Amino acid sequence: MMQVHEGQCGLCTHFGENGAPDDKLIQIRLKHEAPEDLIEECGHPRHAPLHLKVTPMSGCAGFEAAPETMNA
Repeated sequence: MMQVHEGQCGLCTHFGENGAPDDKLIQIRLKHEAPEDLIEECGHPRHAPLHLKVTPMSGCAGFEAAPETMNA
């Protein structure tokens, strides 16, 4: 597991947002830890048409902090 910090994709509301609510995303946001091999699609409006695949440790200027808990 790797530590995920503020400003990185794993803690961004757009990380994996196009998929169904997922327990692994909730756990990343709660624990600030993510598996090294996890890859999700970026749902940021500017990036969505590109279908970018990013890791929780990736980052961009479009970061928007996700809530630590989500309605599942």
